[in-house]
Amino acid sequence: MASETEPQPVMTPGVEPSSGESHSPPASLPNDGIWDRKGKNVSNSDWNDAEANKLPEKVKELDKKGELPKDTERKRVVVVGLGMVGIAFIEKLMKYDVKRREYDVIVIGEEPHLAYNRVGLTSFFQHREVENLYLNPKEWYSSMPEGSLNYHLNTMVTEINPQDKVVKTSSGQSVPYDILVLATGSDAVLPRHTPGHDAKGVFVYRTIDDLQKLIEFSSTRKGTTGAVVGGGLLGLEAAHAMMDLEDFAQVKLIERNRWVLSRQLDGDAGGMVVEQVRALGLDVMLSKRVGKILTTDDNSVKGVVFEDGDEMECACICFAIGIKARDELARKAGIKCADRGGGIVVAPDLATSAPDIYAIGECASWENQTFGLIAPGVEMADVLAFNLTQAKAHSPRKFKRPDLSTKLKLLGVEVASFGDFFADRDGPKEMPGRQRAEKKEGINGTRDKVKSLTDGPAPPPVKALTYKDPFQQVYKKYIFTMDGKYLLGGMMIGDTKDYVKLVPMVKNQKQLEVPPSEFIVGAQKGDDDGDDLDDDTQICSCHNVSKGDVVTSVKDGTCKSIGDVKSCTKAGTGCGGCMPLVQTIFNKTMSSMGQEVKNHLCPHFEHSRADLWNIVYVKGLKEFADVMKECGTDPNSTGCEACKPTIASIISSLFNKHLLDKERRGLQETNDRFLANIQRNGTFSVIPRVSGGEITPEKLIIIGMVAKKYNLYTKITGGQRIDMFGARKQDLPAIWQELIDGGMESGHAYAKSLRTVKSCVGTTWCRFGIGDSVGMAVRLEERYKSIRSPHKIKGGVSGCVRECAEAQNKDFGLIATEKGFNIFVGGNGGAKPRHSELLAKDVPPDDVVPILDRYLAFYIRTADKLQRTARWMENLPGGIKYLQEVILEDKLGISGELEKQMEQLVGSFFCEWTEVLKDPAKKAWFNQFANTDETINDTIEPTKEREQERPSYWPKDSVTEDFRGTKWTELSWQPLVKAEEFKDAPTGDSRAIKRGDTQLAVFKVKGKWYCTQQMCPHKRAFVLSDGLIGDDIANNKLWVSCPYHKRNYELGGENAGRCANDESVNIATFPVEARDDGWVYVKLPSVEELDGVLGTEKFKIKKSETTDPFEALDRKLEAMKMKGRKGIAASHLEGGLGQRGKAAMILAGGERGAGGLDW
Repeated sequence: MASETEPQPVMTPGVEPSSGESHSPPASLPNDGIWDRKGKNVSNSDWNDAEANKLPEKVKELDKKGELPKDTERKRVVVVGLGMVGIAFIEKLMKYDVKRREYDVIVIGEEPHLAYNRVGLTSFFQHREVENLYLNPKEWYSSMPEGSLNYHLNTMVTEINPQDKVVKTSSGQSVPYDILVLATGSDAVLPRHTPGHDAKGVFVYRTIDDLQKLIEFSSTRKGTTGAVVGGGLLGLEAAHAMMDLEDFAQVKLIERNRWVLSRQLDGDAGGMVVEQVRALGLDVMLSKRVGKILTTDDNSVKGVVFEDGDEMECACICFAIGIKARDELARKAGIKCADRGGGIVVAPDLATSAPDIYAIGECASWENQTFGLIAPGVEMADVLAFNLTQAKAHSPRKFKRPDLSTKLKLLGVEVASFGDFFADRDGPKEMPGRQRAEKKEGINGTRDKVKSLTDGPAPPPVKALTYKDPFQQVYKKYIFTMDGKYLLGGMMIGDTKDYVKLVPMVKNQKQLEVPPSEFIVGAQKGDDDGDDLDDDTQICSCHNVSKGDVVTSVKDGTCKSIGDVKSCTKAGTGCGGCMPLVQTIFNKTMSSMGQEVKNHLCPHFEHSRADLWNIVYVKGLKEFADVMKECGTDPNSTGCEACKPTIASIISSLFNKHLLDKERRGLQETNDRFLANIQRNGTFSVIPRVSGGEITPEKLIIIGMVAKKYNLYTKITGGQRIDMFGARKQDLPAIWQELIDGGMESGHAYAKSLRTVKSCVGTTWCRFGIGDSVGMAVRLEERYKSIRSPHKIKGGVSGCVRECAEAQNKDFGLIATEKGFNIFVGGNGGAKPRHSELLAKDVPPDDVVPILDRYLAFYIRTADKLQRTARWMENLPGGIKYLQEVILEDKLGISGELEKQMEQLVGSFFCEWTEVLKDPAKKAWFNQFANTDETINDTIEPTKEREQERPSYWPKDSVTEDFRGTKWTELSWQPLVKAEEFKDAPTGDSRAIKRGDTQLAVFKVKGKWYCTQQMCPHKRAFVLSDGLIGDDIANNKLWVSCPYHKRNYELGGENAGRCANDESVNIATFPVEARDDGWVYVKLPSVEELDGVLGTEKFKIKKSETTDPFEALDRKLEAMKMKGRKGIAASHLEGGLGQRGKAAMILAGGERGAGGLDW
């Protein structure tokens, strides 16, 4: 039993409903838009779950779509207490459960009001309307799915029966539960040992009822003195409220310590607050303790006597000296409660000692601590709601040491404390990077104890940086580790604008990137030239083009378009990977000269990619010819190598049709045209989908057998897949037949689409994992596979902050947290790496997909051609903040449309290779030649290396022979291929032809025929028939663009065979025509003469033509004789079979007997 000298709580029991019913809803709300009223002193929405606020609309939308679960088996959750923490739990549970419907909630509240903002009680003195403080309007409660939320007001729970899982109320009702959540809060403490504590005019500051009594009483004591006892947060709030009443002639604050806010501030900071509040008219009395309350004959307050003997007149006293956890219900039910300080004892998962009973908020005792702030209670509510709904797909969360950071405005004074703000006084609670040191035992420990008694305790291992400005009334103290690398905490008075930046630094415990002094005096800025690249920085490695080369060519007037830049400098005409950077440099240089920068796709379209996307979307254009007619500069144009793939990507990102349909095949780059990545020897790579990097032994065996059968070079990719190189075009259908037959599908490694979602093993295996990263990665990759986008997309999911999946350098990445996943966006590796940015924090697993749907759909809509998400983010007006507004807050009102767009794409998935195998016409495209089944292989001599074959290196120089000017002895018309092999496509059509040892390329464009050599002299690659066809009708030009490095060769006219962007190379062209007999005839020299000039064998790249770049290094390594090394294929075991021997034995059935593997 509590001592009579201890402060005792004022009990605030509920009253029975006047209606006699257990459910008494509050009075109707005013119709003046109170929920969005401007100019309120306090914002109730600050304490709401933002997504829970939108639940009514979400419920309506789900119900309209028929996606609201109806007949699910549901558990009943009973919540005792409808305060700020109780409603926070309900909001979060409803938010998490709305698509699941696993729970029905009944909440029982003692007060006659719905949940209100207790933090904003002071504002009640101004408006006197309870409804203004409601955290949710009455309509919010009734808008939840039918039966999911019921509330009882004016009702006190009097008993808990854990055995029968029932609670009883003062009205005699029994309410059964499956899960019981106690959110009973706390009571204000009143010093019952103080004489006069029960006098008229003594109040506490806790509930609306307390305030209404204080208001009523103060009106009868006008012109007297009011006093507040307690100089903490609540005391200052109460003093503010009494001043606002304007009934008292004077308000005095009585504080027993030497300064106010002693739990948040040190003496210097607290003293500064005292100065400021005194200046505002509050009389602050420090180092004073109330010994006795003086009363009149009718037991009304007339003054106080302090313990030091001083007296003070007053007519009203409000005590704000603390709170006591309300644990009486739990104690009565035999639930374990804390002996010292009170509170219901909870585990890290908020469970009490009784099964299926949890406690949250001020009534909960966690590690012998109760918390009087709202934030820890809301965190408890979130942990519990998360665990009840999300723990099936994620590690259960635990409640950990809460962040007690506080930022307030008290009596007009800005006050903030954050992190470990008393680390310099009490020693740090935790040190970044390591746990608190263990207590020393034994002799050394004894010596330390003796030393501390003689010399005093050692100073805390921290350093404080302090700034004090008595003129502006600004005080800042930041506490750092001894080396200044970590911020531990601090406090601020007057200027608190850095609070929002400093709190995450403390919570994340990351090393600081700036010296501590910059937190006070700011960074010392040097000269800012506005550009982070020097002129001599190489931006195009293919042709060694520097930034200065591009800038100079633009400034001297040589280049007026990005096409001119490519022609003049050759930048972007190699692999093309530098083009986004080249485009940016060109744009900035043009802007600096006052020139207009046009973001047109190419000369055929005076629109940006984003503009074209919207035009195609709004008008429903599904074919290239329709797009050209609707918005091209010439409706009859064939397009070019720049616009065709872009239009193809836009159409695919909207309608997801097969790339090899006749109308679309001519739009595709070589990779998409053959559904495989072309390699430098003209062969292709094959990469099956391995979602999340997870693969079965059976699929590994299938991949191994296919690679063995077709002699493919294999390598593990950076995205956790297996790449098989060296597949000949004509073998691709047979290879994919075997893979798809074995349960695999296209990995889209050839496409500008989702490549991979990399993962670590997370909770699947790792002892450090807190999230199922594999499970999430597999789900995301399966969802977004095949979706076309402006550039390739890569994802990653890490199961904890160790970040093994490198999710923060991906186009989208997830890192598991205790609360869900942090979602990062806009990162990539490549030529200009970029760290991703945090889009959303602590997202529950259920909510990850809608956010990514919106993000990816918005990127697909608005990005420029070939623009990675990193560059897109950099160029997005407003950057990550704007993206958060669009994706998370629906600033543009298009979130529903974005989700719908993505849902349609996801719903239209098909495996592109499977469709090819079903369609003989599509399979025919993979024949090497259109006129024969003969093949020509290995145009680059193989090199055997590490037990596998790869193509030899390219020679340094191109073939500069003047093929275009070749003087042939005699030409004659030769029937080479049937005309029916070519389609009348608006984008043109082309096929490779074999004659003798020579390979030719024949093109049909808008009824006209063209023929050239098949080899591009730049890299001696036999690929021109696979290039994209482009035209410039105004200047009567038609060209084919080499699929390797975009050398553009004119097909007809007086410049036929000329390379427009590399004068050092050219190609031979030949007259060609289609005749009535159905054949296409080409005017050619004899086979012998043609082979002598253009024969494949002549230009085959030999190993002897190239040098080994590792020759010198290998000699050095060999000389070192490094210990323990073995041959690549050898075994470390004595007598071991080695790679080939072991594999041969398994394949021959020698593993575990003649029957082969024992499955």
